[in-house]
Amino acid sequence: MVAILAVALVVALFVASLAAYAAVTARQVEKAIPPQGRFVEIDHCRINYLDIGSGPAIVMIHGLGGQMLNFNYGLIDRLAGAFRVIVISRPGSGYSTRPGDEPARLRAQGDLVAKFIARLGLDRPLLVGHSLGGALSLAVALDHPECVGGLALLAPLTHPVPHPPEPFRDLEIQSKFLRTLVAWTLATPMTKFKRDAMLEVLFGPDKAPEYFDTRGGGLLFLRPKTFYAASLDMVASNADLPSMVERYPSLRQPVGILFGRDDRILDYRKHGVAMKTALPDLNLQIIPGGHMLPVSHVEETAAFIRQAMAGLRLPAL
Repeated sequence: MVAILAVALVVALFVASLAAYAAVTARQVEKAIPPQGRFVEIDHCRINYLDIGSGPAIVMIHGLGGQMLNFNYGLIDRLAGAFRVIVISRPGSGYSTRPGDEPARLRAQGDLVAKFIARLGLDRPLLVGHSLGGALSLAVALDHPECVGGLALLAPLTHPVPHPPEPFRDLEIQSKFLRTLVAWTLATPMTKFKRDAMLEVLFGPDKAPEYFDTRGGGLLFLRPKTFYAASLDMVASNADLPSMVERYPSLRQPVGILFGRDDRILDYRKHGVAMKTALPDLNLQIIPGGHMLPVSHVEETAAFIRQAMAGLRLPAL
C-alpha cells in the first residue's frame, strides 16, 4: 500500500509540474504576442478580429490550429489599399474564446461567422478561407447564401479526411477528459520538441519563414487552451462534410480555389480537382508550392483574391 501511494504521489507531482510548466509557458507566450485588433461578443463567444482598409469587404478565415496572424506576412497589406479586409480568429483560436460546451462542428461555426458578418453590417463579402477555414467558408455559403458574395479558398479542406495529416495526429483525441489532460500536461513540451518537423510538413516544400513563431502567431499554439480547441475542431471537422459534399452543386456564388501542387497536408486532387465535378465553373488554380500559401506565396495569393473580387457578382438568392 505504501508503494502504491508513493507511486501515486510521484505521478501527481509529475502531472502538477507539467501543468505548471504549461501555465507559465502560456503566460510567456501571451506576453510576447499580446492581443491585436477588436473584439465582439456573439453567442457566448468572444471573437477577435482585425478590420483594416475600406471598400468592398473581404473576410479571411484561418485553418486548424492557426489564428488571424497567419495572414500577417504581407497579404493583408497588399489587399487593404483597395478593400476592407477583415481577418478573424475562429472561436477558441488566438484570442477568440469558445465556451467548453459550445459546438465545434463546421455548420455551428458557420452560423457564428454569418452572425459576425451581420453584426459588422457587411454586404455579402468575399470569404477567403484557408485549409479548415475553407471548409468553414463553404458551410457559411451553403447555409447562409444571403450573406456571402463569393468564395476564394486557399488550399481548402473540402471533403472528409479519414486520417488526419501527420502534424495533426496528436490532436485526434475523442475524450474530453483526455483532451484536457493532454492539453495541460504533454501538449506544450511535445509541441516544442516537434516544432521543426511540424513546420517542415506544414510549409514544405516551401521554407518556413523567419519569425513565424511571433509574426505569424505560431507560439500561441503552445497554450493548453489552443491545443484543446484545435483538437475539438479536428475531431468535429468530418461530421458535417459528407452532407456538405452532397450540397456543393447548389452553390450559386462564384467559387475559386488556389492550391499548391506539392501540398503535404491536403491533396489538391482530392480537395481541389474533385470540386470541379460538383462545380464545373469553379476557378481552380494550381501553383508550385505547399500548404501555407498565405505565408509562402503572398503575391500569387493576393493576385488570386483580387481576381476573385473582380469577378464577384451578386445574383439574386
